[in-house]
Amino acid sequence: MTPVQVQGIHHITLNGADRQTSVDFWEGVLGMPLIFEQPNLDEPSINHLYFDTGDGRTLTVFTEESRKLSGQKLTQQPGSLHHLAFWVAQATIRLAEERLKGHNFGSSGIKDRGFMDSLYFRDPLGLLVELASYKFNPPQGKTHSDVLSLAHKLRLERGSPAMETADVADAIVELSKPV
Repeated sequence: MTPVQVQGIHHITLNGADRQTSVDFWEGVLGMPLIFEQPNLDEPSINHLYFDTGDGRTLTVFTEESRKLSGQKLTQQPGSLHHLAFWVAQATIRLAEERLKGHNFGSSGIKDRGFMDSLYFRDPLGLLVELASYKFNPPQGKTHSDVLSLAHKLRLERGSPAMETADVADAIVELSKPV
């Protein structure tokens, strides 16, 4: 059977609380401009906010003024969203912990994942958010996925449980060779 071929993420929609909480966080803290809003076309009593994630794609949030913040961490049930990760530059992730503190958000601090750096924190509704930054640029004509796929193969050949920076560097060398 032929699969349905996706071409990337179109948008992600979250259930928010009131409008201002969403605008303050997504636009005010993470710098995603609110590009438009309209009623939820399936449930007109709910507002639908559209934020630009920086790459032309959108994150949307359903809001209702009667929804209130619970202040509790969201449960991790099967089928639920674990976390949402956003791509940021290395310069941005190096400053993010301090800037999040300025907005009264704590964070995990930067975690080295070998091929990328990660910083985790919770949004006002308890959703785990990650800022992720690749520690490499792929060779011209190649993608991050090309590098990661080959780096994974190299780490398996080494018998390592996780990808390391050396695997990425070796993959870049291999992918940079003339064909």
